[in-house]
Amino acid sequence: MIIDREINASAMLRENINDLIALAAVAEERSFTRAAARLNVSQSALSHTIKGLEKRLGLRLLTRTTRSVAPTIEGEDLLATLNPCFEKIESRLQALNDAQDQPTGTVRIVAVEYAIESLLWPKLSPVLKAHPAVKVEFVVDYGYSDLAESQCDAGVRYGEQVSEGMIAMRIGPDERMICVGAPDYFESAGVPETPQDLTSHRCINLRLSTHGALYAWEFEDADGNEIRVKVQGQAVFNMINPVLRAATDGHGLALVPERLAQKKLDAGDLRICLGEYSPYFPGFHLYYPSRQRPSSAFQVVLDALRERA
Repeated sequence: MIIDREINASAMLRENINDLIALAAVAEERSFTRAAARLNVSQSALSHTIKGLEKRLGLRLLTRTTRSVAPTIEGEDLLATLNPCFEKIESRLQALNDAQDQPTGTVRIVAVEYAIESLLWPKLSPVLKAHPAVKVEFVVDYGYSDLAESQCDAGVRYGEQVSEGMIAMRIGPDERMICVGAPDYFESAGVPETPQDLTSHRCINLRLSTHGALYAWEFEDADGNEIRVKVQGQAVFNMINPVLRAATDGHGLALVPERLAQKKLDAGDLRICLGEYSPYFPGFHLYYPSRQRPSSAFQVVLDALRERA
């Protein structure tokens, strides 16, 4: 009988811990769908788990609406006790993992493809060869998605776009966006002298996935005043590399990162216009939550990406 009671108590403890982990995931993600994906379970199974926990405790722990999920007062109280405990356990497990001779783990990074191709991959390619147990997953996104929503460990943005509450580390030099066109285009359409002249030119647009709007071209005058111009043209893309290709093919003017266009400029395939209206701004930064304790794999990635003067 004593053995039976001990077995039942052990099973109940495991059940409660698993259910509490599920509760914490839903509360953090504010979504059953995202929490289910994170825990690798079905949404219906996760919902059943939470309902079972609430029934055993006799408390409602989550408030559910058609758009979001949020902890109740009782749920917040329970999570305030649970989360520090989970963090200590995770920290200890990570410390044991870090004690291994070889760094190991997976790091997911969300960035635009230009940052991946020009900075992340050149710097991380040698790292992956040197550390076979380290994995890096690249997620292309122009929408500046929330790290929790995209289930990524870190993201890459220009320095001026990094959100508050994040640790930001420079991984690239200062950049500037330049207006470029093919020599044949300038010969047929002329060269704009001011940003406002762009409204009478064929331009290649970039559609932002954040809200579906076309990117307004940004310039700056000699006094530092911002100039924003909405341009028109035949071609619209949601990635920057095809924009550069279309400009090279003579379909109009394009606003692109100077480093991306440099080879085309050096070869004479493209020419700059309005250069005096194109200021430099802080380059790419890697950002991640300040509360995140870097794993051994993440630390290797940080060391490789850090910009060195």
